[in-house]
Amino acid sequence: MHSEIATKKSRVYDGKVVKLDVDEVVLENGKFATREVVRHTGGAAVLAIDDNQEMYLVRQFRYPYGEEMLEIPAGKLNEGEDPLSCAKRELLEETGLIAEKWEFVGAFRPSPGYTDEKLYVYIAKELSEKEQNLDDDEFLDVVKMKAIKAMKMIEKGEITDAKTVIAIYKYVTEM
Repeated sequence: MHSEIATKKSRVYDGKVVKLDVDEVVLENGKFATREVVRHTGGAAVLAIDDNQEMYLVRQFRYPYGEEMLEIPAGKLNEGEDPLSCAKRELLEETGLIAEKWEFVGAFRPSPGYTDEKLYVYIAKELSEKEQNLDDDEFLDVVKMKAIKAMKMIEKGEITDAKTVIAIYKYVTEM
């Protein structure tokens, strides 16, 4: 098994959402290298499917890309929070929905080259409407669509968010 051993660890940024560590490591050949790691508590995401087989996505502006993106509802895990609790909270906050049936899709590492973030993805069914409760800094639109339309949007490069693509593919392959 290959490994790298940290000889020096430095936290260079400690923010609200992420932390940035710059570590010196010893490689298996004995040479030294630097590893920049974005530390993140992880997140949970949910693909909600109603009785008409329509899925709920959210369209929101994503600053790092400078554009609006279509995604499944998701949010950051609070320290020590259960991923399913986070998924339920985010579904209610972003769409105003609650679900009776939850299926765990899997846990994914979106970019292991530079972050330790882990995303937990769920599919939710048997939906009921409550009240949307967005965070103060959250501006989004809820979009409903059939799976076939979402698949075509993925194929055209119109839906590119990894967690959303994974959840939609998982749902479509199990229909």
